Amino acid sequence: MSGVLYIVATPIGNLGDMTARAIDTLKSADIIACEDTRTSGKLLSFFNINTPTIAYHEHNADSQTQKLIDKLTAGQSIALISDAGTPLVSDPGFRLVKAAHDDGITVVPIVGACAMIAALSAAGLPSDKFSFIGFLPAKSHGRIKTLQAWQARTETLIFYEAPHRIIDSLSDMVAVFGAKRQAALCRELTKTFETIKKLPLGELLDFVQNDGNQQKGEIVLVVAGSNNVQHAQDYDDWLLRIAKELPPKKAAGIVADVLGLKKSAVYDRLMALQNQPSD
Repeated sequence: MSGVLYIVATPIGNLGDMTARAIDTLKSADIIACEDTRTSGKLLSFFNINTPTIAYHEHNADSQTQKLIDKLTAGQSIALISDAGTPLVSDPGFRLVKAAHDDGITVVPIVGACAMIAALSAAGLPSDKFSFIGFLPAKSHGRIKTLQAWQARTETLIFYEAPHRIIDSLSDMVAVFGAKRQAALCRELTKTFETIKKLPLGELLDFVQNDGNQQKGEIVLVVAGSNNVQHAQDYDDWLLRIAKELPPKKAAGIVADVLGLKKSAVYDRLMALQNQPSD
């Protein structure tokens, strides 16, 4: 019989968030696949877990995935963990889980901490519908393009961001979403210097710029969706229809004026829509 692949969530900061089931699973597994064996080694040592570990991360996934599948097929059970939180949420593991399903291997989630869900639960923004975008592109041009693609969405948006890019990312969010869009900075969740600050984006940018401590640590940004429902639902249809009658720049200008958006953002959206391959 094949072994079982366990997807085990670990704490994002506070070790008290480690579940008893996670500890038992890591102790009983034959192998623990870690994003970084040194980082995970500290956690495993704290809980007296002596299970052998193997490195599994984005840089060796091509070579390691089949090796782990072979071990699972041979009957060994493997627990997959990331450096912190729930594996596969902006962390490695997708290829291994997909391969396990393709080979008929049982996959079992061992639930626990997740920075995305923790931030959403405490942000004070609508949580009935949300989209997780993860990390934005490192360069401003790519970041703005990505933000523009989400500009009209009405659900709450969740981003991860590196501390050295937080000011640049907030600046681009102000430029694309507007200074009045509500957002929450959730930093160092569950840790000693945890910060949860909800403000309009413009004020949030000022808050971070004026406090160097807010430019450190693990950061989640939770941003309110657009409150222009008509814009979100009909933007593309309107734009494409008007563009059939007018030059692209004029069509974009009309839609931007009616919906109160940046003309350049609407024009870029039109170009993206017109360049989409047909089915």
